[in-house]
Amino acid sequence: MKQKIRLILRYLAALVLAVSILAPLLWMFLMSVSSAADLTRVPLEWLPRQWDFSRYASLLTLEEGKPGALFLHALGNSLLVACGSTVISLLLAIPAAYSFSRYPGRDIWLFGGLAIYMVPPVAFVLPLYFILEKLTLLNTHLGLILVYCSMIIPFLTWMLKNQFDALPIDIEQAARLDGLRYWQVLLRITLPLAKPALGASAMFGWLLAWDEFFYALLFTNNINAQTLPVTIAGFTAGRATDDGLIAAVGILAAIPPLFIALWLQKTLVSGLTAGGSKG
Repeated sequence: MKQKIRLILRYLAALVLAVSILAPLLWMFLMSVSSAADLTRVPLEWLPRQWDFSRYASLLTLEEGKPGALFLHALGNSLLVACGSTVISLLLAIPAAYSFSRYPGRDIWLFGGLAIYMVPPVAFVLPLYFILEKLTLLNTHLGLILVYCSMIIPFLTWMLKNQFDALPIDIEQAARLDGLRYWQVLLRITLPLAKPALGASAMFGWLLAWDEFFYALLFTNNINAQTLPVTIAGFTAGRATDDGLIAAVGILAAIPPLFIALWLQKTLVSGLTAGGSKG
């Protein structure tokens, strides 16, 4: 009897969690296909009287004068910046995390990087702005990628270091006895074993860059390098705001992270649970 009650409570908890996540997305979709009259109707009706998908059509076209000209350009900027910063951060965080894991006594540098990571971003605005200005990297993809790497690398280093700690060292020592060098052990032995952790870390790093708004707002001034969060905020700047259009933008902006999460689903689950127990 107790097991049945626990099972029922578990399913109820899962149902509540699913509803709390999916309900806002469902409401945002209904807003995106509702007419302006339906959105301002009192009392509010949950289902639109007339389904209107014209906003999605306008967002997925490059025709001049349509919101899609801004949305698609910003979407490309966000994909380029998020993917570029994630790849560079992984290439730098992997050897850093491995060295922190396999060579004790350097944790002070790791904690120092984490302490800098926890400082509010506004504290770094002026130094970063002057550096990007001197390097003529303001309002460029490369400038944003470098800025995002500065906040993603400490996070990924800390995350991967914990995963490397959970891997058995005996296999690496055996590989060293067989004549492999340190970098060969890392590439051929450690990274294949840590593949789930790499997928989970890459996903979190990518999301950090994809959702970032503050630096993108300050270091870009036009559509050349402006990312999606800044462009979405720009859609609300007018006097007559189309709430349905903003909802449609939100739905489309959520599709890339959703596809990446589905693609890395198995990797994410095993990566998040890796290292949960030792021995």
